Amino acid sequence: MFPVEVPLSHLGPPILLLLQLLLPPTSAFFPNIWSLLAAPGSVTHQDLTEEAALNVTLQLFLERPPPGRPRLRLEDFRGRTLLADDIFAAYFGPGSPSRRFRAALGEVSRANAAQDFLPASRNNPDLHFDSERLVQGRTLLVGALRETLVAARAFQHALARQRLGAALHALQDFYSHSNWVELGERQPHPHLLWPRRELRSLAQVGDPTCSDCEELSCPGNMLDFTLLTSGYFGMHPPKPPGKCSHGGHFDQSSSQPPRGGINKDSTSPSFSPHHMLHLQAVEVALLASIEAFSLLRSRLGDRGFSRLLDITPASSLSFVLDTTGSMGEEINAAKVQARRIVEQRQGSPMEPVFYVLVPFHDPGFGPVFTTSDPDSFWQKLNEIHALGGGDEPEMCLSALELALLHTPPLSDIFVFTDASPKDAFLTNRVESLTRERRCRVTFLVTEDPSRVQGRARREVLSPLRFEPYEAIALASGGEVIFTKDQHIQDVAAIVGESLAGGWVTLPLEPRVFIPGETCVFAVDRLLRQVTVRMHGDISSFWIKNPAGVSQGPEEGTGPLGHTRRFGQFWTVTMTDPPQTGSWEIQIAAEGIPRVRVQAQTSLDFLFHFGIAMEDGPHPGLYPLTQPVAGLQTQLLVEVTGLVSRQNPEEGRPHFSHAVLRRVPEGTHLSRVPLEPVGPPERGLLAASLPPTLLSVPAPFSLELVGQDGGGQGLRRTAPQPCPVAPVLLELSGPPSFLAPGSKAPLSLHIASFSGPQDLDLRTSVNPSFSLTSNLSRAHLGQNESAWGRLWLEVPDSAAPDSVVMVTVTAVGQGASAVPPTHAFLRLLVLARSSQDQPETPAHSADRGRPPATPASLPPTLVTQDRAGGGVVDRAWWGTVGGVLFLLGCSSW
Repeated sequence: MFPVEVPLSHLGPPILLLLQLLLPPTSAFFPNIWSLLAAPGSVTHQDLTEEAALNVTLQLFLERPPPGRPRLRLEDFRGRTLLADDIFAAYFGPGSPSRRFRAALGEVSRANAAQDFLPASRNNPDLHFDSERLVQGRTLLVGALRETLVAARAFQHALARQRLGAALHALQDFYSHSNWVELGERQPHPHLLWPRRELRSLAQVGDPTCSDCEELSCPGNMLDFTLLTSGYFGMHPPKPPGKCSHGGHFDQSSSQPPRGGINKDSTSPSFSPHHMLHLQAVEVALLASIEAFSLLRSRLGDRGFSRLLDITPASSLSFVLDTTGSMGEEINAAKVQARRIVEQRQGSPMEPVFYVLVPFHDPGFGPVFTTSDPDSFWQKLNEIHALGGGDEPEMCLSALELALLHTPPLSDIFVFTDASPKDAFLTNRVESLTRERRCRVTFLVTEDPSRVQGRARREVLSPLRFEPYEAIALASGGEVIFTKDQHIQDVAAIVGESLAGGWVTLPLEPRVFIPGETCVFAVDRLLRQVTVRMHGDISSFWIKNPAGVSQGPEEGTGPLGHTRRFGQFWTVTMTDPPQTGSWEIQIAAEGIPRVRVQAQTSLDFLFHFGIAMEDGPHPGLYPLTQPVAGLQTQLLVEVTGLVSRQNPEEGRPHFSHAVLRRVPEGTHLSRVPLEPVGPPERGLLAASLPPTLLSVPAPFSLELVGQDGGGQGLRRTAPQPCPVAPVLLELSGPPSFLAPGSKAPLSLHIASFSGPQDLDLRTSVNPSFSLTSNLSRAHLGQNESAWGRLWLEVPDSAAPDSVVMVTVTAVGQGASAVPPTHAFLRLLVLARSSQDQPETPAHSADRGRPPATPASLPPTLVTQDRAGGGVVDRAWWGTVGGVLFLLGCSSW
């Protein structure tokens, strides 16, 4: 088979045009947007990753006209910065939420940035193309891309995004840390993504590459303009005589002759001696990143690539079903609900992209069934029937944990049961998983004490037995809804409407609902389909709009909207457009009723946390999954739905501050200002969390407050409460995949910043491989750390292309025990192949120049165009199917 070589001119003008659109006006390689505080005007790893992904996503949209909508035109995007909200609105229609897509890009970008901070990766020269480790770096790079493909095919998209982020970091570092740009190259290296092709013209051990430079800026310190090299960083490995350093204030090797360095990470000479070539390195790294995304798209296909990056406004459909003999009505309700969702949304942008089904009973649960085909899901669901009886409680949380491990992030999971959990000991771990996956769990419980047929009980059950469901629902932003058999189908249908996408939960004042007292919520002009849901022992209620018009519990259409009732479950959907301002609710009930107000809108937000790393060679924000008690933490907010093509007279919505409250009490904790980071159209905001908030490990809620484009009030609340971890717990694995029959070392780090901690460390692994640890207990004082080593034994029988989940839990001891902290690590098992072995010596004896020139693109492999035909070269990922595209509308 032969590669297809295509000259640059064949790509046509759209390539250069779109490249100009994507590059910011100022001149990456620092980790993320936070790095710009140290080097303003630089382009970061985050910028490069997001720009490349948006390029390939736009290309996908240009090639595949949306059903029922006009084809996108390239000229409509000329002269504009590409934004996810804009291209989603253009393709799927106005108001289509891009939240999942932007969350997926965030996962890739944070995994990219983390390579500069994680203990297992930050000082490994092979992962950054440092210290002339070019062949070794290429091996790990293509290995990470191979893992991305395998994980994506196995529907393990969170793991795939982690590995993609690591691969892109290394790929981008090559163009900043090597002298490829200094050699005059303006196109990506033709062999870097193809392990069977030799890296030529590599500098040998004895070849001097740099002259001494005592200034911060070193424009002329390269000695040889024909050999490929990279700079040495730090003291390991030591820099040989005459070799280039990475350079910058924090590089110890740069103080040894020859001084200076060659990195192009930023525009600042204090960090980057070759800062003057930063923009050129950015251009080539962006092209290389687009090439990597395009290769993944060609191998996964458009559908698989869309799942990898969640290029859809739709959610997934995930059911956890109790299959004991008393569950006939609930199983039928799940079938009806699934059929309704599939039929109503088939062929539309809101059609679910992924389906998960996990049955459970006692003592078993599973297996998990996953598919992207709605017919296969429906067939599997139809095979489930209520079986046999069994004693309450059931293995519900085990099944839910299994569903969480296989459900894409930002999804809804519905649990149908009439029993309490037998495995309540899993409650805290499942809570942590829902936060890590950002999945919302809704329990539909048909608990009826008068019903005994089909369900045996061996003992008197506690009235608190459903508290694990309540805890998980609270942690995930979901609900526990108690209903009865005759209403389950209707209730499930109403709850399932939230799968349509673009739904937000509106904050209530006060947060704890008290019967007979008035509760208030705010409606802004960007909301539609405002719906109040109530359930409990409710005798009466009224809802009042800002004009004083009220509506009571009478079913049917009233002055404010339409009321429906199913047993003790009520919904009132307001007529669009709802009046803006403060609305009131008052309920008369026995006990505490459950109230939730939801609405549809494209304006929402994502958020994550991080630690500002300002002292070091790569300043930036070290990403955290949650704040840590006693550790100064930054909040980063990404507002979604800021479409730039809105009416300019209306203005742009903006948020000015965040309100933090204790959960579940709702007591006010703090109000922190939100500062814009970067261009306003990107919607990035930052705030420092107050130390008082982080003084205790207790959860808090996050609410953004601001104004819409017309100056009216605007409020959005995070769907899940934010826990504060008592300790920092980090678990990291090897830089590459696991192989059957191998033993992999894992690294564990635990630190306390809020006071003394006495902790037990517990480990588990799924599937049940052998896992040993040299650290089972840690006694930490304030600002003390402990390090441990784990060894994971992968048996010869381990299934290739499978995922291993390692969990470490830190549990406090004694009467003052703090909440448990969990660390999760996903690892991929791959079969060894000859391509996993180094195929090229560390330094090639071939001193010829690489064949690539600015007038040609890297050889790109084609097997089939849309009509079939073509030729192929076998690369590490096997046969490449589909035509590859780079920015423009031409194939290469």
